Amino acid sequence: MNYLFHILIIICIYSILALSLNLLVGYTGLLSLCQAAFYGIGAYASVLLMTAAGLSFPLAVLLAMVTTAIISLAISVPSLRLKGDYFVLASLGFQMISFAVLRNWVTVTNGPYGISGIPRPSLLGFEIDGLGSYFIFSGVIALVCALLIYLLTASPFGRVLKAIREDEIATMALGKSTFRFKITAFAIAAAFAAVAGSLFAGYMRFIDPTSFTLTESTFVLTIIIVGGAGNVAGPLLGTVLLIAFPEALRFLPMPDAVAGNVRQIIYGALIVLMLRYRPRGLWGEYEFE
Repeated sequence: MNYLFHILIIICIYSILALSLNLLVGYTGLLSLCQAAFYGIGAYASVLLMTAAGLSFPLAVLLAMVTTAIISLAISVPSLRLKGDYFVLASLGFQMISFAVLRNWVTVTNGPYGISGIPRPSLLGFEIDGLGSYFIFSGVIALVCALLIYLLTASPFGRVLKAIREDEIATMALGKSTFRFKITAFAIAAAFAAVAGSLFAGYMRFIDPTSFTLTESTFVLTIIIVGGAGNVAGPLLGTVLLIAFPEALRFLPMPDAVAGNVRQIIYGALIVLMLRYRPRGLWGEYEFE
């Protein structure tokens, strides 16, 4: 039962992360490879606020969201004027820089040794202890995040993002500041990624830079491609499939040294097959080109 709760908690965390990236990829048409950077910044920010500043978990998460959104301006302001592959390369560069900072800023992040002994989240004086209670806790937060993103994308703001995705020049001709809308979407996506990072840190009680690498950004993008982009249901479906299916491989008679490589092969094959035969994903509205 504990193993099942573990899988469900990871699904909840990655659901938030996938929904945050979908706000950029599916709704705004921005292919970003730096979502794991915001995921890691949010995790480290919330942990440091709880351990060094002594803040409660809810307040630490809120401040981590604000901090991550502000830091997102470092990549969004200079790079959102770029188009296509150039923007992808800029996001990739930010991902690599963020990983290097987390790994080498030893006085703050403890470098490659990571931060251990992270306190469990507490709410109204009650500590979220035990896998069952943490699943309920993370599940409620994931549902709230999904609802907020749904309301946001169903609002006039979300309709402008879709218009930018379909035809940015036409959207500008209608008098909309597409640059401002894209910066705002980037900041919101970063803030939601910080929520996922805070939940991950509180659950694992240990974080180090290897949890927030380019591989993680690629994995979250794979979730979007497989599940579908441009709505809320696609990323949720992709998260369940790509978290649960590799875990099923553990029950196959396969050496541990090979299992990790097989997982990466499966992810790569799924991306190729989806882009070739199902560019909208399993349950998406936006077609990748």
